[in-house]
Amino acid sequence: MNRTSGVLAPPPTDQPDRLTRRAARLLLSGPATLTSPVARWAVTLLAVAGAALLVWSGVIHLQLWSDGYRDISVIGPLFFVQAIASIVLALALVAFRRLALLAAGAVLAAATAVGLLLSAGIGLFGYTESLAVPYAELSLVVEFTAAAVLAAAAAILLAAPLGRRNR
Repeated sequence: MNRTSGVLAPPPTDQPDRLTRRAARLLLSGPATLTSPVARWAVTLLAVAGAALLVWSGVIHLQLWSDGYRDISVIGPLFFVQAIASIVLALALVAFRRLALLAAGAVLAAATAVGLLLSAGIGLFGYTESLAVPYAELSLVVEFTAAAVLAAAAAILLAAPLGRRNR
């Protein structure tokens, strides 16, 4: 009952709270939450493979940064940030293998490849790249492959209905 009006107040709803908890539980789910051993192994192997590809992408960007890209306004610092972020995210992926990390890795890899394509096509931050430069094609293959591998691992986790997960 409402103290001031004497009218019955509607019961508090915890629907948003339950939704938030379910979303958090889903984003923090990893292979251990899956009931199928095959699915657990698949997610683990895909996460490790995706992490290795992220490290490879990071190393490519560190190499290019040290070869002169560091002197390019905006692009140089972005190469360095991409390299460090890729390596740190790869380490976190190997350690934790959570859905949120798989999705973040897939987005980072795809965004990096799309950034190169944009730079080569229309220019980016006042800089136009060529796909004929060293590592451009390799970078695209590594990054799109990383995005696909990590997205596949995330899809396996998402495909397991919440009701059929280990609690």
